[in-house]
Amino acid sequence: MNKAVITVVGKDTVGIIARVCTYLSANNVNVLDISQTIIDGFFNMMMIVDYGNCSKEFSRIAGEMEQLGAEIGVDIRCQREEIFTKMHRL
Repeated sequence: MNKAVITVVGKDTVGIIARVCTYLSANNVNVLDISQTIIDGFFNMMMIVDYGNCSKEFSRIAGEMEQLGAEIGVDIRCQREEIFTKMHRL
C-alpha cells in the first residue's frame, strides 16, 4: 500500500470535500480515513489515502492537488506517509 497524508486548510465554502474527493476518485486514489472540522469559518481536513492504484507519479498527484487547492481557494498539501511520519517523530 502506498499511503499519503493530504491536508486541506482554508476559508470554508460549499464543495471543498466534493472537489477533493472527485479528483481522488477520478485518479483511483482510495480514501482510507478522513477527519474534518470547521472552526470560526475556517475549514480543516486531513485525509489518509492509498495511491497504489493511481497511474500517475506521486509528484504529479501532489502538484495537481496543490493546483486544485488554488482553484477552489484552499491550501492542499500532499505528503507520502513515511515522510510525514518521520518529520513529526522528531
